[in-house]
Amino acid sequence: MDLPAALRAAIDRELEGRPRKDLAQRTAATTATYRAGGTSAAAIRGADDALAYALARLPATYAATATVFAEAARMAPDFAPTALLDAGAGPGGGSWAACDAWPSLRTVTWLDASAPFLVLAERLAADGPTALRDADARRGDLTAGGFPTADLVLASYALAEIAPAAQPRVIEALWQATGGVLALVEPGTPAGYARILAARDALIAAGATILAPCPHHAACPLTAPDWCHFSVRLARSRDHRLAKGADVPFEDEKFAYLIAARPHVASRPRTPRVLARPKAGKPGIEFKLCTETGLEHRFVGKRDKAAHAVARRLDWGDATGLP
Repeated sequence: MDLPAALRAAIDRELEGRPRKDLAQRTAATTATYRAGGTSAAAIRGADDALAYALARLPATYAATATVFAEAARMAPDFAPTALLDAGAGPGGGSWAACDAWPSLRTVTWLDASAPFLVLAERLAADGPTALRDADARRGDLTAGGFPTADLVLASYALAEIAPAAQPRVIEALWQATGGVLALVEPGTPAGYARILAARDALIAAGATILAPCPHHAACPLTAPDWCHFSVRLARSRDHRLAKGADVPFEDEKFAYLIAARPHVASRPRTPRVLARPKAGKPGIEFKLCTETGLEHRFVGKRDKAAHAVARRLDWGDATGLP
C-alpha cells in the first residue's frame, strides 16, 4: 500500500529544501518520546517536528486506517457518509483514507490538541479532495468531549495519548457523536489491544453493533499472552527510508482496530476472521480463526479442492468466506 499520489506530492513539496539529517534526528527523537510513553504534546513542538512525524509515521497510520475503512466499506456496502469527524487527526492521514474509501464525504472536521499538526494537515490538503481542502480544523483536547456529530467518526492512534482513567469518557463521547459508524485504530501491541477491548465492551453495552474484526458480541476468546492485532505492508519512499535509517523499501505496520455501527446501518453477515498468518504446507493450510463460537484452529486440505481454492486466497485479517 502507498499514499495517495496527491498526499505523497504534498509531503514531497514540504520536504523541498529541508535538511534530511535534521529530519532524521527529529524522527528519532519523536520515536523515542512515543516509545517512552510520551504524547504528541511532548513530541511535536513545532512545524519541523510535525513534518518529521508526517514523513516517518503518516504512511503507516494511513495504511492501517485505510485497511480498516476498506473492511468497514465491505461490511456496510450501503453506508455512504457525508460528514467525518477525525478525532485526534494529527496531520490528517486518516481523513485522506476516509475520502478514498467514501467519495460521498462532503464535510470533514479535524480535532487535535496540536497546532503544528493542524497547520500541516491544512497544508497537505491544499491539493487534496474538496472535503479536505475545506476541512474545519479545531484545536482541542479529546477529554473535553462535546464533539460535533458526524456519520463517520474516527479516532486513529489517539486513545494511547489519553490517560486510562479518561478513556471511557472519551469513548462515550465519541459514540454519542457517531451517527453511523465509529472506527478506532490503535497500535498493534498488547496495550493497544487492551484499549480496543475496553472500548469494545463499552460500545456493546451502549447498544453498538460490532462490524469488525469480531464475528460476535461475546467475550474475546483470546487469553494472554495472545492478543488480537493485524498487519499491513506499506511502501517506503527514499526519504522515508532515510528518515528511519532503514534499508528495505517497505515496512509492516501492526495495528488493532474496532468498527462499531449504529443499529440502523445495514451490514453483511459476519464470518470467521483469520487471526494470524495462515500456515501452508503440502497437505493443506492451517488457520487460526475467531468464530461465532470462539477460537478455532481449522485445517483445509488440498483434497477439498473447493475449500482449498478459497483458502489459498486468504491472509491474516481476512474474513474467511470458507464453505
